[in-house]
Amino acid sequence: MKNSHFTRRQLIAAAGAAGVATLAAPRIARAQDATISVGRQPWAAGNSPITQHMIDNKLFEKKAKELGYQLTVDWRDYPSAQPMVEAFVSNNLDLGMWGNTPIIRGLAAKQPWSILNVGEGHFRFVVATRADSGIRNIQDLKGKTIGALLGGDPYNAFSQIILAELGSGNPRDFDIKMINTPTQAQAATIPRGMDAAVLIYPAFLKAQKEAGTVGIVNSFGYTEDHYKGPAGEGAGHLLESVKKSAFYPDGYYLHRSFWMARDSLLSQNPKLAIAFMVAQQEAVTALKAMTTGAISDSVQKYWGLPAELGAKVVEDEVVFRRGWIWPTQGDIGAIVETSKFMVEGKLIPAPLDWKLVLENVAKSAPLMHQAYEMSGSKPPESAFTASDAADVRGLPTWDYKRWTVKN
Repeated sequence: MKNSHFTRRQLIAAAGAAGVATLAAPRIARAQDATISVGRQPWAAGNSPITQHMIDNKLFEKKAKELGYQLTVDWRDYPSAQPMVEAFVSNNLDLGMWGNTPIIRGLAAKQPWSILNVGEGHFRFVVATRADSGIRNIQDLKGKTIGALLGGDPYNAFSQIILAELGSGNPRDFDIKMINTPTQAQAATIPRGMDAAVLIYPAFLKAQKEAGTVGIVNSFGYTEDHYKGPAGEGAGHLLESVKKSAFYPDGYYLHRSFWMARDSLLSQNPKLAIAFMVAQQEAVTALKAMTTGAISDSVQKYWGLPAELGAKVVEDEVVFRRGWIWPTQGDIGAIVETSKFMVEGKLIPAPLDWKLVLENVAKSAPLMHQAYEMSGSKPPESAFTASDAADVRGLPTWDYKRWTVKN
């Protein structure tokens, strides 16, 4: 009986000790479950291998876990910006990447979206035609029918080329008829009914190899193989008019595509935005260690290019040239400057005010800085403002209060 009583007392004491131990032990936090939808454009440029590397290695999920989230990522492939914008409008997408035109329209309409980091940039757009068309230079385009993604970067690039070469960014001033070509693969064949088209570089290279499509000039300000005119004949001649561009030395057009985030994501789950950017930077660092041909091969199913041609797309990419994703004043300035030229092309009634742009940048700037600080490889501040850089730069977005701006 004593032994039995003693055993009960022992059990009670042991239970009490266990309770104290439980109270004293550190609390193990359970990761917060989260699902996020991400739209990408894998048929475009640098965002394609970057996001593919993130997907293959689950980098977004890993970085989110480090910040306390058990994350499920719903990756979605889009052929262009417009369906992503529509998904944002219908609250059906959290993160997406697109170029200047839809960003400008979204900012002007004060949509609840914010600019994050650079997704890709310095994309080469080529004015292309059929080898038998007789079109050899920009002057030859007068009175012709041109295919381009209207309301997108291809159209904007074309507008800048004719502005510098012909004196106006409005095709109608030269009796040029524009046809919307949302599918690059089809446009690249220059189907009958079109005399020429404005193509993204991967689509042009593929059509050049498979369909005999030829180029006359590109958005960097250089001639392509089929060119014949005042600058000479053949590829590689710098067109003097590009030096008049507001975007020089980037070319006729400062192409930048930015990752965009819903404001609700930034306010409710800011750590997920940070994890997303840190994961991207890790992907860029890993890809930079590979050959350009190997980077191209990682997205061969989208670009459809052999390594030696895909390497050309990779070599153009500003993110790979820099080795980092952080946007600068020069990058953001592309949005403001492009809005001015969209007015000339009668696409929008008035240019964006810098104040409106800075208000947008301010929403994501602190998160960008945190992601930069967490990143394993950080460029020094001097890299942002390097005067000898081949692209337009400036202080990063988290230093936006130090920017000198004027409309």
